[in-house]
Amino acid sequence: MARDPDSIQREIEQARNALASTLDQLGTKANPKRLVDGAKSSARNTLAEPKVRIPLIGVGVLLVLLILKKIFS
Repeated sequence: MARDPDSIQREIEQARNALASTLDQLGTKANPKRLVDGAKSSARNTLAEPKVRIPLIGVGVLLVLLILKKIFS
């Protein structure tokens, strides 16, 4: 059964519009500035958690003490 040319044209236009929409969404998601901002935000949130922040402070203090010991010994 042959298909109506107008029907085929409408299907092509719908597919084209869907593809354009998908490309726009991908472009928004892959925006480098957005990715960097998201990574910064994620790092800040992670470092703000006490279970991460307190051990990091401890490691920092330990490093300072080791450096001071190395300098004064």
